[in-house]
Amino acid sequence: MTETGIHYLDARAPDGMRLYAIGDVHGRLDLLEAMHHRIESELEYKPTADWRIIHLGDYVDRGPDSKGVIDFLIEAQTRDPRNLMLAGNHDIGFLDFLDVPDPEGLFMRYGGVQTAQSYGVDLIGDARWFGKAEAVQRGHADLVKAVPQAHVDFLRSLTFSVSFGDFFFCHAGIRPDVPLESQNPQDLIWIRDAFHNHPGLYPKVVVHGHTPVPEAEVMPNRVNVDTLAWQSGMLTALAVDGADKRILTVQGKAF
Repeated sequence: MTETGIHYLDARAPDGMRLYAIGDVHGRLDLLEAMHHRIESELEYKPTADWRIIHLGDYVDRGPDSKGVIDFLIEAQTRDPRNLMLAGNHDIGFLDFLDVPDPEGLFMRYGGVQTAQSYGVDLIGDARWFGKAEAVQRGHADLVKAVPQAHVDFLRSLTFSVSFGDFFFCHAGIRPDVPLESQNPQDLIWIRDAFHNHPGLYPKVVVHGHTPVPEAEVMPNRVNVDTLAWQSGMLTALAVDGADKRILTVQGKAF
């Protein structure tokens, strides 16, 4: 360690527990299934006493099958509660839109149209006849009917962070100089510059997504595994087993 906190090189998972942290999925069910298949193969051929698969949020928007991703995650969590799901800003934005259909909000501006399409709803098809605001209102009513209550309950159940061993997991990052247990949920799903630019170590190594990078970004104080899966076709995860750390990737079609 240097300074006060944990350096990536020194960080360890809890004894006997293997950790997997999967970056932003954004509707790429194909990549999520491929990553789970890879992880399940590892667990079968190289067993461990215990494990956790931590999904770092942003399951919806932009990609083609947000509905399928949520179905997959609900099933995975039901099958084994060691599959953990954290909230991303897009997941909360989806809930916000279901409550209040803001035509200029996050959901409508950044990929929610594709989310709605995965539920069989066209949010903007009537815009040329009724104008955008009214078209969104009409589409919103259809979307509320189309989204299963189990999906709403799942999104509402998402937690904002989890910690194991020397690692702290969240969607976007943390506010420097604020204790981990006192972090604001808004920071955990939205923060960028103040977190990325902090030169010192954190109490634990922060594993996050939210800000796309061409390949996993491994820093002394944080690891970013958001590799723009919905567009690049590459989904990335961090695997930690004791002091051993590896970057896993699966590749599919780029858009």
